[in-house]
Amino acid sequence: MSDDYGDLRDLYQELILDHCRHPSNFRAMPDATRSVEGDNPLCGDHLRLYVRLEGERITDISFEGSGCAISVASASLLTERVKGKTVAAAEALFHKVHRLLTMEEEAADDAELGELAALAGGRQFPMRGKCAPLSWHALWAALQDEAPEQVSTE
Repeated sequence: MSDDYGDLRDLYQELILDHCRHPSNFRAMPDATRSVEGDNPLCGDHLRLYVRLEGERITDISFEGSGCAISVASASLLTERVKGKTVAAAEALFHKVHRLLTMEEEAADDAELGELAALAGGRQFPMRGKCAPLSWHALWAALQDEAPEQVSTE
């Protein structure tokens, strides 16, 4: 008989690896209305997140850069989830993901997060604790009225 938790962990690991190998929305965006550079010096992750806003809607989002599998997969999943959303919806999702990534136990709304719940696996590896949040902090910064040009996990 298989271990359900082990099967789920394997599924999440495969999801992370797939998004790392084939990241969604991995491209520069010359016509972005905002872009933020993100650095995680501890792991060596570096990315630039591009956002095109039309009013209060994210009409396009992309990223480029390099990093570990968790960092790249997190940015890929982020772009899939927030494209087409309002700024308010993206900010609400940021808070849910932030709770997921920083809580010791599973967040109550993991089911609502769908594939994003795979990012919680990074909590098992303290050295990787700042990899998944990097793109999310870049998103938060990009959505502010006076967006900074750079964010860092340090």
